[in-house]
Amino acid sequence: MSSLKFGTSGLRGLVTDLEGGPSYAYASAFFRSVAATSGTGRMVVIGRDLRDSSPRIARTVVSAAVAAGFTPIDCGALPTPALALEGIRLGACAVMVTGSHIPEDRNGLKFYRPDGEITKDDEAAILAALGRSDQVDDASAADAAAPDTGALDRYRRRYSDVFPPTILSGLKVAVYQQSSVARDLLVDLLAGFGAQVVPIGRSDVFVPIDTEAHRPEDIATIREAVTSGGFDALVTTDGDADRPLVADATGRIVRGDILGLITARHLGIDTVVVPVTAGSALAQAGFRRVLRTRVGSPFVIAGMAQAQREGARSVVGFEANGGFLLGSDVAIGDKTLAALPTRDAVLPILATLAATREAGRPLANLAASLNAGETASDRLPNTPAERSSALLRQLGQEVFRREFLRPIGTPLAVDEQDGVRIELDGGRAIHFRASGNAPELRCYAEAGSAAEAQDLVRWGLAAAAAAMQA
Repeated sequence: MSSLKFGTSGLRGLVTDLEGGPSYAYASAFFRSVAATSGTGRMVVIGRDLRDSSPRIARTVVSAAVAAGFTPIDCGALPTPALALEGIRLGACAVMVTGSHIPEDRNGLKFYRPDGEITKDDEAAILAALGRSDQVDDASAADAAAPDTGALDRYRRRYSDVFPPTILSGLKVAVYQQSSVARDLLVDLLAGFGAQVVPIGRSDVFVPIDTEAHRPEDIATIREAVTSGGFDALVTTDGDADRPLVADATGRIVRGDILGLITARHLGIDTVVVPVTAGSALAQAGFRRVLRTRVGSPFVIAGMAQAQREGARSVVGFEANGGFLLGSDVAIGDKTLAALPTRDAVLPILATLAATREAGRPLANLAASLNAGETASDRLPNTPAERSSALLRQLGQEVFRREFLRPIGTPLAVDEQDGVRIELDGGRAIHFRASGNAPELRCYAEAGSAAEAQDLVRWGLAAAAAAMQA
């Protein structure tokens, strides 16, 4: 059985299941079902992350594009939001070869229409158009791709031409480069805004940085680097640079919905759209409206569109993993930052650091002043979807749920919009959901202290593992 499946953001699976014929087949299905009906010219921009398998898969996508009658433009290695921006500029479809944060033995494809990310309906259309193919890399077709059109530089100028050039002056920032496709861009961009930038931790081996469920070794690396270097902050991204990671001067990682909250306030946004995994304190953060959705950028994008139809003046979306989506144009002084309705890591990094400098106090103090409570999250890897689904069905049953949670408290309310999120007595919450990107069960918790939230997650994963083995 193939591991390939659409998740919260694109197609993902084992490299051995994706390379060659399968990637050709999925790309061909996209060109037949979505790209061919998008109402624009037959052009596609193609990009990739820094995984070893990504160049080979990208060549296969180029071959599929040529066979489908599309003109491919090879943008090389660049952030996913940079590729999406180029597609919008050219009125072209886009395909990004990336597995985002998941390990290097896996990879994936992200598909874009000329107006942004594909929808869940588009995913269904791709699956309906999917056919078997034994096609492998076609060197002559792959070599026919037009060269890079300067997409990365245009993405850089999106920010350097709009924000004031001294917004980060006086800050000392570490850029944890690892294997992020934005590792050099971040160094150049932050330095251009006046920060003292020190690149650290560059890796020739892919590092699966998850901006939401942090590995112990990543936490230790970040804490040691920040505290030993006297930095105001450390920044990095996941593999394809659509999700940010920011740590304060103590080495503590600032959770993604706090980055989104700081960014939205810095931009003067009135309406925010977030998934159910974002902290509940957003409801008291002073926004005109907070709209919640299922987890995944397609659902957040649909929520932003709904908010705009209902009269939102300015709207953004952000997720607990840090991905930030700009749903409408916003004014930056006398300039305008154009909408980019796909997850982006650079904007929340810039805005958070700028807000810290503007406030004249450490990032940790700025984050604490928001009174957003504490959250924690982790995962059970290598958990088949059928096991996760069975547990979630049980948690949807009141009798099982109450008995399951008896060791930690009393369930008060349940939200089954995405997985099962349970409000507990004492202002706490615990949330179980199956990952849409990998075979794993995720657990999220919210509590008054970080220690209590972490304890809830540890208990939740242990209790879930026991229940699934029973």
